Amino acid sequence: MEKISIGIIGGAGYTAGELLRIVLFHPKVEIKWIYSSSNALKPITEVHDDLLGYTDLNFSDTINPENIDLAFICSGHGKAKEVIAQNPKLLNKKIIDLSTDYRMAGNHDFIYGLPELNKKEIQSAQHIANPGCFATAIQLALLPFWKNNMGNGNIHVNAVTGSTGAGQRPMATTHFSWRNNNVSTYKTFEHQHLNEIGQTAKQLANNWDAELFFIPNRGNFSRGILATAYSETDLSEEKLIQLYTDYYKDHPFVTISDKNPHLKQVVNTNKAILHVCKKRGQLLVTSMIDNLAKGASGQAVHNMNLMMGWDETLGLMLKPNAF
Repeated sequence: MEKISIGIIGGAGYTAGELLRIVLFHPKVEIKWIYSSSNALKPITEVHDDLLGYTDLNFSDTINPENIDLAFICSGHGKAKEVIAQNPKLLNKKIIDLSTDYRMAGNHDFIYGLPELNKKEIQSAQHIANPGCFATAIQLALLPFWKNNMGNGNIHVNAVTGSTGAGQRPMATTHFSWRNNNVSTYKTFEHQHLNEIGQTAKQLANNWDAELFFIPNRGNFSRGILATAYSETDLSEEKLIQLYTDYYKDHPFVTISDKNPHLKQVVNTNKAILHVCKKRGQLLVTSMIDNLAKGASGQAVHNMNLMMGWDETLGLMLKPNAF
């Protein structure tokens, strides 16, 4: 079976660790190098010890675009542009960037990599901007709403994410003693992912000129996002469920559940589960994803599969831990 060669830039963080967990067992991928400036030449398993016994690779101290077909950029936000500026030959290769740097349309050729929105464009793309985790969960809840003009009112979203959403670098709000048995809001109504969500709303529904109010929450668990979105609609519950089912019928990682889902159904997988109902005149959608998989690295692999013309589920049929 013919394989492609990949490189991973920014290999020490949570998203890179999750990416390695997936691509090490992907049947069409060969890892050429994993670059980390902070852990150069150390064994991968010194940082990602969950991979002990699965790889003997070491981190690289150089970025070599010459010997790869595709690069995943897992560096921090604002770093991808720096990496490409310092290594311009990367632009000759396929790139999937997991930072915020290229998510907004502009003077670049990066396609916004939400497969449930831009699948055809991704299939022919050279460079992909992988969506944010909150943005993925929220947009999956709202794509059919905008596509089918289900309402024109404001949208209200409340979501809670696991501590891994804050990245690997320790902070006051990720310290165990603070995070455990604790919940808090942050960046209320001004989270950075609102920009890419708004861009998608304009792409699907130019006539929707209301506002989206988003309250993000820090959860006292490590992985997963639970998001609820609601907005006024005149459509019946039966019609809403049918429109959501029809929209996602050709998207293998999104499931419409007739019961309220819970995080253990999606954690460690590339699945998204949506529950759609109508209450007191409001469309209410509950959206569940794993922030590191469907919200980051799993989605990046999904994009790779689409770019390469492979079955989009290849290497991503991951079962959750139910207990």
